[in-house]
Amino acid sequence: MRSLRRPLPRRGASGHSRFLFALAQCVPFALALIVVGIEFSPAHFLYTGPLLTATPALAAVTMGPKGTLAAAGLALAISVATATHNQAWGTQQVYTNLTAILLVSLASVMTSSAAHTRRQSELDQVRRIAAAAQRVLLRPVPARLGPVRMASMYLAAETGAQIGGDLYEAVQTRYGVRMIVGDVRGKGLPAVRLAAAVLGAFREAVHYEADLVEVMNHCAAALQRERAVSALSDRGAGSVGADQVEDFVTALVAQVPDLATVQVVNRGHPPPLMLREGEVRALTPASPLPPLGLEEFVTGLRAEPENYPFTSGDRLLLHTDGVIEARNRDNDFFALPQAMASVHDCAPSEFLEQLHQALIRHTEGSLADDVAMVLVDRLDEESGDVPHHTVAQPAGSPEVSSGSGTSRNRTARAAMSSSSPPPL
Repeated sequence: MRSLRRPLPRRGASGHSRFLFALAQCVPFALALIVVGIEFSPAHFLYTGPLLTATPALAAVTMGPKGTLAAAGLALAISVATATHNQAWGTQQVYTNLTAILLVSLASVMTSSAAHTRRQSELDQVRRIAAAAQRVLLRPVPARLGPVRMASMYLAAETGAQIGGDLYEAVQTRYGVRMIVGDVRGKGLPAVRLAAAVLGAFREAVHYEADLVEVMNHCAAALQRERAVSALSDRGAGSVGADQVEDFVTALVAQVPDLATVQVVNRGHPPPLMLREGEVRALTPASPLPPLGLEEFVTGLRAEPENYPFTSGDRLLLHTDGVIEARNRDNDFFALPQAMASVHDCAPSEFLEQLHQALIRHTEGSLADDVAMVLVDRLDEESGDVPHHTVAQPAGSPEVSSGSGTSRNRTARAAMSSSSPPPL
């Protein structure tokens, strides 16, 4: 999906700015080298004091306190070395230069420390806002919903980011547990905006649409509306907005009813993986469908939910392509099915954590794309686990504890199964 979703990286304004910033960081040390070249050459009669004095001040503009302190120490060391080499100790010029360097260095370090503290405070505030936005947009799935146990994990590829273009959700409805996993083409705030539109439509439609395909259609309609609004905003701002036509979302909607099945509608998304008795199988759709937002390029679009057995003890992993397209230094993809099969039996959250560690080892901690995973465990209906929607008996009634009722039901079933059939 990367060839469809992600444009090739281009060197734009961001790369040019980083190059200029790195060049500015080299200026103080370049000045120090110029002073060394002058003082240790026949041209040492030239007055280089202002150049050394400016070194820590320039470093304070582009570096933090440590970098400024290093530049100040370098300037002092060069001043002492050149004074010794030129036998200039005892002259008023040497002591004036040292005093100026000390004062400017002290002021530069204090200014750099204050600026660093202010930037760190602003960054912490932005991270708190991002964390709050993530809790609203990508809240962790509940540990238990109806007949399943669940866990979720989200990893943003961009350094310092907490939300991106991947989306997921799980909701308990009257039709069963309904889930969505999706991936928005692109990055940054536009991708987050499209993800929010799709998630909002899903969270509303799952409660009143009996047909799983109609739930997906609501998500597609929300995406089209958001694209139209964004195109109008870009046109009003004077930008071309050509990328709006290319915005689309790969999405997968799944439903786990009370029956031992799982229903899936896949719109261009990587198929989920089913782990059963140590073997991993991909639930590949029989008829591939286009991603959300690309419906106009396909004629005669017909979608039907596909049913797969999902019995007690089975594990279903919904994921985005950031997992399976993660590469190592040898350009090898991450073998997700093999990684799933190698993880020992454990709770869903621990299972995802072990997959996370395997992914980090494979990529050496460098993710090229966002990663979202949702793990679903089918529970045993005979195990005595009581779903969350079970209604408790009123206090003081003969059957207060739902656990006791479940125990009695198991006892009754055992008695029925052990009794011999009547003679014919």
